[in-house]
Amino acid sequence: MMCSLWRGSLLTLTSSLNRRVFQCCRQLGRSYNIASCMPEAVAFQGVSDHSGLYKFSVNESDRFWGAVARQRLSWISPFHTVQNCDFSRGKIKWFEGGKLNVSVNCLDRHVHTYPERVALIWERDEPGTEVKITYRQLLELTCRLGNLLKRQGVRRGDCVTIYMPPCPLAVASMLACARIGAAHNVVFAGFSSEALADRIRDAQSSTVITVNQGVRGGKVVDLKRTVDQAVQNCPSVQQVLVAMRTENTVAMTDRDVPLEEEMMKEDVVCEPVAMDSEDVLFLLYTSGSTGKPKGLVHTQAGYLLYTALTHRYVFNYHDGDVFGCVADIGWITGHSYIVYGPLCNGGTTVLFESTPVYPNPGRYWEMVERLGINQFYGAPTAIRLLLKYGDEWVQNYNRSSLKTLGSVGEPINTEAWEWYHRVVGDGRCPVVDTWWQTETGGICIAPRPSDPEAEIVPGMAMRPFYGIKPALLDTEGEVLSSNDSTGALCISQAWPGMARTIHNHHQRFTETYFQPYPGFFFTGDGAHRSKEGHYQIVGRLDDVINVSGHRLGTAELEDVVNQCPGVAESAAIGYSHDIKGEGVYVFVVLKKAVMVQDDVLAQQIREMVSRSIAKYACPDFIQVVRCLPKTRSGKIMRRVLRKVVERNTDELGDLSTLDDPDSVHQVIRGHRRLRGDGKRQ
Repeated sequence: MMCSLWRGSLLTLTSSLNRRVFQCCRQLGRSYNIASCMPEAVAFQGVSDHSGLYKFSVNESDRFWGAVARQRLSWISPFHTVQNCDFSRGKIKWFEGGKLNVSVNCLDRHVHTYPERVALIWERDEPGTEVKITYRQLLELTCRLGNLLKRQGVRRGDCVTIYMPPCPLAVASMLACARIGAAHNVVFAGFSSEALADRIRDAQSSTVITVNQGVRGGKVVDLKRTVDQAVQNCPSVQQVLVAMRTENTVAMTDRDVPLEEEMMKEDVVCEPVAMDSEDVLFLLYTSGSTGKPKGLVHTQAGYLLYTALTHRYVFNYHDGDVFGCVADIGWITGHSYIVYGPLCNGGTTVLFESTPVYPNPGRYWEMVERLGINQFYGAPTAIRLLLKYGDEWVQNYNRSSLKTLGSVGEPINTEAWEWYHRVVGDGRCPVVDTWWQTETGGICIAPRPSDPEAEIVPGMAMRPFYGIKPALLDTEGEVLSSNDSTGALCISQAWPGMARTIHNHHQRFTETYFQPYPGFFFTGDGAHRSKEGHYQIVGRLDDVINVSGHRLGTAELEDVVNQCPGVAESAAIGYSHDIKGEGVYVFVVLKKAVMVQDDVLAQQIREMVSRSIAKYACPDFIQVVRCLPKTRSGKIMRRVLRKVVERNTDELGDLSTLDDPDSVHQVIRGHRRLRGDGKRQ
């Protein structure tokens, strides 16, 4: 199934390179030569350790990224310019002149060397029913689907919307788009029909791919019905390809195409299109401060290279490992660390369809034992949830296969970090608390890679990745050059994985990310750089509470509150205060079976906050809730909590992504009881 375009060129990245890289990573933590870990470093004069390699990557950016790109990607035509970037105009271009195909880099070249290696393990909602897909099988699926898309009229430059749960056909759909030169727009399969329609219209998709029904946590969700409702308001949609996740039939119209049935009519060879490095690979919509989702644009070569490099070195991934990222493919984490990074590296990656507590709170760890997962990458929200159920659900299962634990999505609090390390990892697995965003494409700050035996501080992202040069700026736009400083987290030079624009709105892109601090990429986050030079994320700058002139990061405050005995999770919100400017309102979720009087709990929390941060940081109000309002991906909906605290409950906005609508009602009722008479409790 090797296409003629690629015969001969695929040997440029051979198994010998993989062996050298993988052998090196096994030595991490022992004495090693950096060139044995990253073969390209042989050509970097004077580089002998991680610190030297990092400095080279930021000081000699063109040489570093040029060498890595030539070595690790398979090119049809070589690039002539490593980077051409100008932050003042929001201009980001990498590897100009180069041509390649992302699906070939993720599939064909691995089929050439190890066709029967498992590429995907689909961990279905029903425990013990996993499905394994080899690289050969995934290439066949991708080619058939690519040919079907072409038969349906999809052409290079079109954008296909994918509304599917994590499954092999979803991955094949993404790769099929890449193979034929179309962009994809994956929409999280928990979004409402209105949210889906917004994204279809903005992407101007003529084709949607979905499934008849989704299955999650033992519940069946009618995804086809949601698509039917959405496309009623999307005149651009001409066809909907429908796969069958369950055996239940659904209503089909003239617009609908039975996916599996039509795929089987197609050939197993689909010639890949040669794409320019800066052609669009995908759109991914993320929340915007204006309420209108932003369609962030990622392109071909730079994004693929960056995800592959971060996947290999942050997680110490090596040949034969099973990588278990439990995110949804509808988010950037799923794009980068379920699909593109692992597959570009020839890895085995897990697609998790279920929830952390189905059929019981041991689901993750039973899966780790059954599949032999080596790297586990999940969200702090899920870790805090499982912590509430105690150690027994973890200790019931053999987790000896685990080597690295990862955290993604938000800063992880110290208690959750320590439980994750001590209980889940038996105190022997490094925990990498990763900081990055949809906009960055891949991990930018994490404890690893590092020099051997370098410390990992609980709850800190710590070290910038190769090529990433962070800077902290004050409110006047001045760079804070000394350590032990807190400011706006910016990045001072371009890197290959960063987003290129906002679809159809480049001005908004430059205004959001490059104008607030000219000459820098503004992340929107605040960070603290310790005396040792390590970075800790303190939360979104719009999640900073200004109490009597003191800037208080919500993540920092929540970290302290979560260490209070009996507290499982918390959310801190600022509200208008006549004297202090802003006061502090904290929502608290208690651990399972914990009983404590509100006034006793409040006193404990205030004492801990006063002791750990300062007296000014003590909450004015503390409200105990059954659960916090969260999106289906597990993120706390702070905007909703802020509206409740500000008593603007008639302005809650779009709640279509809310996982449990009743959580908002119980928060409102509790808030009214708490502040109805003006008393602090």
